[in-house]
Amino acid sequence: MPVARQSRIWPSGGVHRWPSGGTSQAHSHPRGHLVYAAGGVLSVHTEQGTSVVPANRVAWIPAHSTHHHRAHGDTDMRIVFLPPSLARRAPAHPAVFLASGLVREILLALTGPRQYDQGARARLHRVLVDELREAPEQPTQLPTPRDDRLRAVARILDGNPADSRPLAELGRQVGAGARTLSRLFHDELGMTFYEWRTQLRVCHALVLLAEGHDTTHVAHACGWANPSGFIAAFTTIIGTTPGRHSKVSPGTSPGRPPRKRPAAPRR
Repeated sequence: MPVARQSRIWPSGGVHRWPSGGTSQAHSHPRGHLVYAAGGVLSVHTEQGTSVVPANRVAWIPAHSTHHHRAHGDTDMRIVFLPPSLARRAPAHPAVFLASGLVREILLALTGPRQYDQGARARLHRVLVDELREAPEQPTQLPTPRDDRLRAVARILDGNPADSRPLAELGRQVGAGARTLSRLFHDELGMTFYEWRTQLRVCHALVLLAEGHDTTHVAHACGWANPSGFIAAFTTIIGTTPGRHSKVSPGTSPGRPPRKRPAAPRR
């Protein structure tokens, strides 16, 4: 298992620089914390689901939430712990937020070489939480199904996101009818099968883009018949095109805010 090339940890945060494929052990912290990828892409895995965190997103992990990380591409991972008084203002569940320019600069400052005194750090923490409370939660958190039949469908598509079979055909493979699976997707995950599959595909696309693959390759690998369909779905969810996303750095704009719901993929 690849390990972090460089780590610096202090009471209020830390920095881990992971090689591509680097994975942490499952763990938890007594304090809630924010996770940001200043470079590369992180996937954050919790019991509730998987969050994909590119450079224009920030993940929130509540206190005592068991999780592990995986790096996709060489990844500069930043961690900021929040004091309990501010953590109470954050969601009680893992979440992903759009990272504004101000949020990114604060995260980089709090995890950079400059040492802030307690008062200055507290002020930056307050501004950071205020900014995140104004930011909508983002659909790069892919929920984990609980029902065994949904889990079976999820394993099939996670192993091959280009699988474009309709739900009825997938249902025959896992021993459930399309109507039953559709109801389970709605009741458990709060979305349709096509919305969930699009979200899954975009999560895979973020990983492939971080590994340096071009848009055409990513589109076909993730199940789109042509790059234009992929670009449209990716832009709807992430808020910028795949090409612009691949060039995002901490000092650049992430593009327009995305819509709340992903578009269904072309079948």
